Amino acid sequence: MGSISKGSSTIEVGADGVAIITIINPPVNSLSFDVLHSLKDRFDEALKRDDVKAIVVTGAKGKFSGGFDISSFGGLQNGNVQMPKPGWVAIEILTDTLEAARKPSVAAIDGLALGGGLEVAMACHARISTSTAQLGLPELQLGIIPGFGGTQRLPRLVGLSKSLEMMLTSKPVKGEEAHSLGLVDAIVSPEELLNTARRWALDILECRRPWVASLHKTDKIEPLGEAREILKFARAQALKQAPNLRHPQVCIDVIEEGIVSGPRAGLWKEAEGFNEVLQSDTCKGLVNIFFAQRATTKVPGVTDRGLKPRRVKKVAILGGGLMGSGIATALILSGYPVILKEVNEKFLEAGLGRVKANLQSRVKKGKMSEEKFEKAMYLLSGALNYEGFKDVDMVIEAVIENVSLKQQIFADLEKYCPSHCILASNTSTIDLNLIGEKTRSQDRIIGAHFFSPAHVMPLLEIVRTKQTSAQIIVDLLEVGKKIRKTPVVVGNCTGFAVNRMFFPYTQTGMFLVERGTDLYFIDRAITKFGMPMGPFRLADLVGFGVAVATGMQYLESFPDRTYKSMVIPLMQEDKRAGEATRKGFYLYGDRRKASPDPELKKYIEKARSISGVSVDPKLAKLSEKDIIEMIFFPVVNEACRVLAEGIAVKATDLDIASVMGMGFPPYRGGIMCWADSLGSKYIYSRLAEWSKMYGGIFKPCGYLSERAARGASLSAPAEQGKSRL
Repeated sequence: MGSISKGSSTIEVGADGVAIITIINPPVNSLSFDVLHSLKDRFDEALKRDDVKAIVVTGAKGKFSGGFDISSFGGLQNGNVQMPKPGWVAIEILTDTLEAARKPSVAAIDGLALGGGLEVAMACHARISTSTAQLGLPELQLGIIPGFGGTQRLPRLVGLSKSLEMMLTSKPVKGEEAHSLGLVDAIVSPEELLNTARRWALDILECRRPWVASLHKTDKIEPLGEAREILKFARAQALKQAPNLRHPQVCIDVIEEGIVSGPRAGLWKEAEGFNEVLQSDTCKGLVNIFFAQRATTKVPGVTDRGLKPRRVKKVAILGGGLMGSGIATALILSGYPVILKEVNEKFLEAGLGRVKANLQSRVKKGKMSEEKFEKAMYLLSGALNYEGFKDVDMVIEAVIENVSLKQQIFADLEKYCPSHCILASNTSTIDLNLIGEKTRSQDRIIGAHFFSPAHVMPLLEIVRTKQTSAQIIVDLLEVGKKIRKTPVVVGNCTGFAVNRMFFPYTQTGMFLVERGTDLYFIDRAITKFGMPMGPFRLADLVGFGVAVATGMQYLESFPDRTYKSMVIPLMQEDKRAGEATRKGFYLYGDRRKASPDPELKKYIEKARSISGVSVDPKLAKLSEKDIIEMIFFPVVNEACRVLAEGIAVKATDLDIASVMGMGFPPYRGGIMCWADSLGSKYIYSRLAEWSKMYGGIFKPCGYLSERAARGASLSAPAEQGKSRL
């Protein structure tokens, strides 16, 4: 056997005459233009060599290929990386070299075959896979479309409906399902993968198995009229689910071109479409989120010190309300034994019942088996005292937002928990220094702020004080990873990062409503922008009790920019407290569907008379664009303060926090990325104008003013001042 290594792939020819071409680019054998050039060179070599009868393509170390290297996207978008002519990869390499080769090729797939990796595999004449391999085209979740022929080959291998589903949802399939769909030809064990692929390639050569060019298969494609109906339905669904996104429509257009005009025309249309969406703000935003999410676990001065996370074997939770029971659910789902403590039997029973209901909901939805349900419930126990706390490694306090109650709890925890135990609070606004004031364990006190519902929402805000030890932060980062949360490490202040950034969200809304802007028009404009709900629907969901309590915290901490509205207190007097009472800014029927309430006007008018404000004709006729800017620019302004004060380590942490904590549309890249797309000068000028007219709620902070004066990015580190991707 001879072996020659070159670039990012190797070729090895066996005695049976089968050349094994291996993609090598750790850790997931991602594709780059260098790798693809190398792959073409290897194929050309195999085709020239007389001792090669057939070819097997595989990936090193149990992974076929995780797809095109996303880190090069920024270079492609700003011109630092030279992109080959459109269609070069899809046509010259995959179609005219791999697929058109006069020697048969078989893809041997284990681990990942995603994006460009699957597109390489589909260009081969057959695919052999392990049952656990993951195959898919997830490009749309990055704001692009498949660009190496995937839009043309996948429909021809699995049918139009399934291919549309796989591309538009970005969900991969496992090997077994891929086999049943026709995407792979056989399932084997990892040990047999290469040998089976070799034999299969030789069988194709000797006509014992069909020699199939995926691009020219027609048996899975419906007749043209039926195909167009399927595409029409897919367009309508994509428009309904993502009205602000263009790239799903581009993807469907490209697929249709291949069906109507033939696969070669489809490949050229794909190249054009790919280049178009690659330059879009959507792609830039989603790529920003992709990297930002992976960077949250890198905390300067903490994760670069070589500290190893200690093993957390047992967790206690104080409080079995919605938050406490949600946190308990998240922990037992990941195998942590949990003690849930409450103050009496009635509350404890209710708390345990909530956890059980959370799990039963997963069983009903088919996300969990009865066996796993039983195992998870076995990990949960209840307690009315601290007796079982002597061997817990972490406690999470999730009681009501009452300072003196929390202080007493932490003083008790110091007595009953072991000295290594992490003492965490799920508070959303209260200063952790205040909570730990009556203890001598400030180095162990940390915020573990989950978002409701805690077992569903992906963000975990880890709040450190100046006293919190790096070891405790590293330990909690590891717990966050194990319970599948994205952690963001932030500093200690009122509201921390997420709630503090977004406290102007509802405040500015109230300011506008009292001056004549239609409340329901505000919510519609904000949801059209891409938020899951507007500020008033959100206030109803959270409940007015919480809104008033947190509002008082902000009024105390930031009096110069907190707007005190009388609308909510007036509504509370009439027993309106939000969705829980079926009356808030909206009315809620039996199915909790929100509908506008004509009675709301009287509360707004009464609030105006108390506050001494009147309707402003300009604010009564705001456009959707103006509403979006007046609601979100104060949020950007506060995010700048959070960054300037060092509460957040980096701007991308705020991007992730806004997306995963508040539902800011990910395709806009997060709050800071979106702000940068508009420019610091523009945001500053608008806020400065409103500040002159309406006061401190809009006053630009020093950080924003300084960046605007230089025309600098809001996200770039201070010493660089350069715009990012």
